[in-house]
Amino acid sequence: MDTEGCADWRVLAWGASAFFAGGLRETAPLVATLARVERPAPEVDLRPDGVTVRLPQREAGLTEDHVRAARDISASARELGLRPDPTAVQDVNLTIDALVAADVMPFWRAVLGYEELGDEDLVDPHWRGAPIWFQDMDAPRPQRNRIHVDVFVPPDQAEARVAAAVAAGGTVVRHTQRPLGWTLADPEGNEADVATCLGRD
Repeated sequence: MDTEGCADWRVLAWGASAFFAGGLRETAPLVATLARVERPAPEVDLRPDGVTVRLPQREAGLTEDHVRAARDISASARELGLRPDPTAVQDVNLTIDALVAADVMPFWRAVLGYEELGDEDLVDPHWRGAPIWFQDMDAPRPQRNRIHVDVFVPPDQAEARVAAAVAAGGTVVRHTQRPLGWTLADPEGNEADVATCLGRD
């Protein structure tokens, strides 16, 4: 797949994302152009300092439609003089370890008002809150936390994010190369995973 023209974009857990910096007056015209993108329909988060655009990927993976849309959106952003900032994109996922995921998912679905996505995930129907992945355990693990945070960042930003967490008092519990990722712990042992793709631990 030819991805020329997609340098502004980073593929994370839930699709391809780009952030374009600028005030509301500068970025609002870009948001207006997104109405012309039909497939995949962009998800937009407009803030005072810029706009994040995600081209969602649910099951089929990235397609030529994603590439075409990314090129068109980036071209519109350039015409408006907006600056892309790949360091500002990330996906955050919560993970719950469960002996029988099917038994606990209904509770979390009800209490959060989320929807099921496949057999292992719950998602906010409006994509405002972090998705939750339910990971089956082989046996009880009282020595480990049962809930942790997954943070998906672009590969070229991962080491800097880990270094910042370690400098802030964290420790590296595990590191893997394939998929590239780190399990970090805060000073009291609470864990977070920093990963660069959907591979989960």
